[in-house]
Amino acid sequence: MIQTAECFKRKCKHYLGVYQPDGTELTERHICAAYPEEIPDEIVIGEDKHLKVRPDQKNSIVYEKEDD
Repeated sequence: MIQTAECFKRKCKHYLGVYQPDGTELTERHICAAYPEEIPDEIVIGEDKHLKVRPDQKNSIVYEKEDD
């Protein structure tokens, strides 16, 4: 089972959840609007809070707390 992403814990409004391309836990990955293929590990584990656009992005989406 995949670990809980810091993006989820911090309630980022762009976080989409865990995706399983082949329907199994073996291929699980966290995805969001900024990283629809897979969120980089340093963001998932919280080393990078994703407050600035990163060079590996194809858009300008960054962390935003969801509205309460």
